[in-house]
Amino acid sequence: MSDLFLRLSDAEVAPPRDPPLALGRILVNEGVISQNDLVHSLNLQRHIDAPLGAILVSEGLASQDDVLRMLSHQHNVPIADMDADPADPRLGGRLPSPLCLKYNVVPWSTMGDTLLVATNRPEQFDQLRICLGPMGRRMLPVLVDEQQIRRQISALYGAELAQKAAARVPAVESCRGMKGTARWRNSVAGMLILTCVLLLLLVPLWSLTVAMMLTFITLIMSTALKLAACIAQVCAPRQSHLSTARTQADAFPLPQVSVLVPLLKEQEIAGKLIQRLSRLTYPKSLLEVVLVLEADDEVTRDTIARTEMPPWINVIEVPGANGLKTKPRALNYALDFCRGSIIGVWDAEDAPEPDQIEKVVTRFNDAPANVACLQGVLDYYNARTNWISRCFTIEYATWWRVILPGVARLGLVIPLGGTTLFFRRSILEKLSGWDAHNVTEDADLGIRLARHGYVTELIPTVTFEEANCRAWPWVKQRSRWLKGFLITWMVHMRSPGALMRDLGFIRFLGVQTLLLATFVQFACAPLLWSFWIAFAGYPHPVGLVLGMPVLQAMAVAFLASEVINLSISAIAVSHRSHRHLMGYVFTLPLYFPMAAMSAYKALKELVAEPFYWDKTEHGIAPDAD
Repeated sequence: MSDLFLRLSDAEVAPPRDPPLALGRILVNEGVISQNDLVHSLNLQRHIDAPLGAILVSEGLASQDDVLRMLSHQHNVPIADMDADPADPRLGGRLPSPLCLKYNVVPWSTMGDTLLVATNRPEQFDQLRICLGPMGRRMLPVLVDEQQIRRQISALYGAELAQKAAARVPAVESCRGMKGTARWRNSVAGMLILTCVLLLLLVPLWSLTVAMMLTFITLIMSTALKLAACIAQVCAPRQSHLSTARTQADAFPLPQVSVLVPLLKEQEIAGKLIQRLSRLTYPKSLLEVVLVLEADDEVTRDTIARTEMPPWINVIEVPGANGLKTKPRALNYALDFCRGSIIGVWDAEDAPEPDQIEKVVTRFNDAPANVACLQGVLDYYNARTNWISRCFTIEYATWWRVILPGVARLGLVIPLGGTTLFFRRSILEKLSGWDAHNVTEDADLGIRLARHGYVTELIPTVTFEEANCRAWPWVKQRSRWLKGFLITWMVHMRSPGALMRDLGFIRFLGVQTLLLATFVQFACAPLLWSFWIAFAGYPHPVGLVLGMPVLQAMAVAFLASEVINLSISAIAVSHRSHRHLMGYVFTLPLYFPMAAMSAYKALKELVAEPFYWDKTEHGIAPDAD
């Protein structure tokens, strides 16, 4: 430490030096790399937006320590080890956290009235000084590894950043206002239950008939949307796969991409995840995979500690914030630490196609500026595990390969999936990231993007996931989704007129169908199943109240909707990779009753625990490998 202070003192009084040698020349002169290595790296740098040091490390031509030592020599800045000598916690107020994040710096120590600031970008230090005005004149840099700086930023500013992450989305667009109304929710729920019971006791036939009619309306809405989407997708001209090949004339500098991977209590997934992500072909000097875990998650921390991490994978630990522990809060926190101009999200069990990032950056480069998000296709690698996984795979194939592409072709709002999402960072930050309290933050963000005039596109790249293949975990996962759909609907329907103005009437109806009608279909499924009683010739409330012609028309429409749904699923799995599932399509009516259970669990949690995140277990099924 004393030697370091001596070097810093000398730096304060040293006369101006000649312009520093280029980093590459210093590395060659010191024997760290050869001239051929330098030429190779400089040729790569012409096509990718990355520092030379990062390219050398990613290519295995130099170590991170080598680059740090040469940067120290180049800029005459001493090196410090902040793991051995952490930042002084009293200095957090000396630099604002936004500047620390922007320039990747952190106040480390003091020497008299001079503030020593840790940085790994010494070439940007003069810009930082200018931002701080007169205070910047009394600062000196010390060179520190980037990951050490990130850890120290979390140590000094973690509580502040965690609070911001929890309330990043403006209150008017967030569901967090529901937190303080538990007594009101309980009162309303109690009154509704009491009203329903009284109506069933006083006018049972009319009560059941009205409920049947409302449920039937949502059935027609859902079936019409699915049928229209299927026709739009099937009848659309077949498009070739997105090409990533470029000629020299139309080549463009590749951008940095940061992909967030939230983890929670993962015992088995880390090693498999790294193995899958290592297959990615995007230049590793431009790829930053950020594993995001809660600070108190000892299980995942121990798992990661036993796993050797490549230099392009980083770890961010998210401090606690008032008991809130959700995926979107963790994503908001980690977003500030990312380097990329494109931000992606993968789940812990994901296996993306090797060229997925190339397809993403190519499309963003070619797309209009209002294309804010690219959504990939999700599929399952364990479809053959059991009957539930087969049905789940059929359901996903129907949604991702038929319904959602058709919805996009119809120009309707796309509710995002929770993974294989890629955003232009500038737009994501403009929309304040994710709603930290919403358990389907993806669907909510998709609607907010549309309301602000941005476009989401689907791209032909597949990410394989692990299908939930056990009944109760399936119910828990689906209940979280359905609860989130209800919460998202409630948030955006605070002002129905504003929602209609933002989206237009047709897209407004699409949101009602995708969010509200979907929930009602599952929650009121037993009412629809009662039509089978009518087919068997038993008396039915609708027939007794509204007459047999109405009952017959509704029963036929119900049967037609079942045939349409099964037909769409059959179309979805007619692809060669899913053809083995065709026979299981006809068992789907036995599969969806689990969703009714999920809906009732979702209703209970909506009242009692609206922000509770029911985590899906990973690492249960065999991997694709």
